[in-house]
Amino acid sequence: MWLRRGILIYSFLVFQICSAQNISRRSFPKGFVFGTASSAFQYEGAVKEGGRGLTIWDTYAHTKGKIVDSSNADVADNQYHLYSEDVRLMKDMGMNAYRFSIAWSRIYPDGTGKINQAGIDYYNNLINALIANGIEPYVTLYHWDLPQSLQDKYLGWLHPLSIKDFATYADTCFKSFGDRVKYWITFNEPHTFIIQGYDMGISAPNRCSVFLRANCSAGNSATEPYIVGHHVLLSHATVVDIYKKRYQPKQHGSIGITLDSFWYESATKSSDDIQATQRALDFNLGWFLDPIIIGDYPRSMRTRVRRRLPRFSKIQSSLVKGSFDFIGINHYTTWYASKANIKGQPNDSISDPGAYINPLKNGKPIGERARSTWLYIVPYGMRSLMNYIRQKYGNPPVIITENGMDDDFVTFKDALNDEKRIKYHNDYLNNLLAAIKDGCNVKGYFAWSLLDNWEWGAGFSCRFGLYYVDYNDKLKRYAKDSAKWFKNFLAS
Repeated sequence: MWLRRGILIYSFLVFQICSAQNISRRSFPKGFVFGTASSAFQYEGAVKEGGRGLTIWDTYAHTKGKIVDSSNADVADNQYHLYSEDVRLMKDMGMNAYRFSIAWSRIYPDGTGKINQAGIDYYNNLINALIANGIEPYVTLYHWDLPQSLQDKYLGWLHPLSIKDFATYADTCFKSFGDRVKYWITFNEPHTFIIQGYDMGISAPNRCSVFLRANCSAGNSATEPYIVGHHVLLSHATVVDIYKKRYQPKQHGSIGITLDSFWYESATKSSDDIQATQRALDFNLGWFLDPIIIGDYPRSMRTRVRRRLPRFSKIQSSLVKGSFDFIGINHYTTWYASKANIKGQPNDSISDPGAYINPLKNGKPIGERARSTWLYIVPYGMRSLMNYIRQKYGNPPVIITENGMDDDFVTFKDALNDEKRIKYHNDYLNNLLAAIKDGCNVKGYFAWSLLDNWEWGAGFSCRFGLYYVDYNDKLKRYAKDSAKWFKNFLAS
């Protein structure tokens, strides 16, 4: 088992980078990309402008009791109107790339049918502004904001028609923007939006087993996550196939997918806990990366989920396998894993791995906590995860498409003096550089996030930005010390 070997290999590396070294852009290989990341729903606002249609997140955010601070993303950071200013901020920092998502409902307000030219025009303007300022656009096609019309029409990702409609939307984007966009990402974090939206019911479209959770009116936590995951993988592979056959020969771009993954440390050296740790990785990263690299789901998923896990036909397996030019990885934190003592058969995608994951061991946290209850600062997890991907999956090209931390809700003055965030990025970048020196094929790093923004279920209650956004004064942007740190880091 790779993980057992990995524990032996890295047990002496965990403390190797105790004190981060001073690094800069030139510490990294030539051509290594540095950028910031965002998403349409969290940034754009203008939800009723430019012909945009409603999304499942508009519906969810406006449902009473779903968002911690009772806010919504109707305005968010208003990047729809302020994108020129935000491009200037990126240029001033010295970032050479910007990852953003296209809102499907701005291109097709109803998910299908007639193209909305105003949406095409908006993204053309944004893309052109980025390129004019020497910033490479990295475009995500789906960042959680399914058009509400498709959810109403056939339950969205639960229906195989979603594959066809997503392919039509993606094809339109390639045709409209591919002459300038050279880096495409099909999906952002399928694992997270599936677990939260179809098992836990704490994200759009708010589905889960009613007998398991009290916060959903419909759903099945035992089956729906796997059905949606299957359709997402087939949608991804179909779109990659379209791009590679119709557009890549002329446009000369690259296409991949962004997967989220914690790193998991075995809570003990026992065989049971080591095996549970491997299953935690399989059900997090492997759920999507195994099919894309190998052509099928991890063996542990097949063994434990059984008939609830859909099967690929030979044609589908061939389509999914190898459907990437690069793999995007969103990594923020590390937790412990141990064998879970579950009575009876697991009955949902959270309990199926048979792994208990927790940031605490014997009451002691694995690292310092950021504001979010799930985000503990464990820089060596970056190096461990990169080496795991290198060893287990044949060292594919990887781009860190998100990495960052959120602040405690503090005063304006304290928010700008974000030394904790500076240390976070410095330490994680040190470990990323160490992974590259280990031989990991990592090509870029995107900080989450350029701006404070609307953070899904947390609303505006936490701040991940390098720039502070004053939500009480016309959304003015102010550079935090971390933005100034990145400017110095990138200027070296």
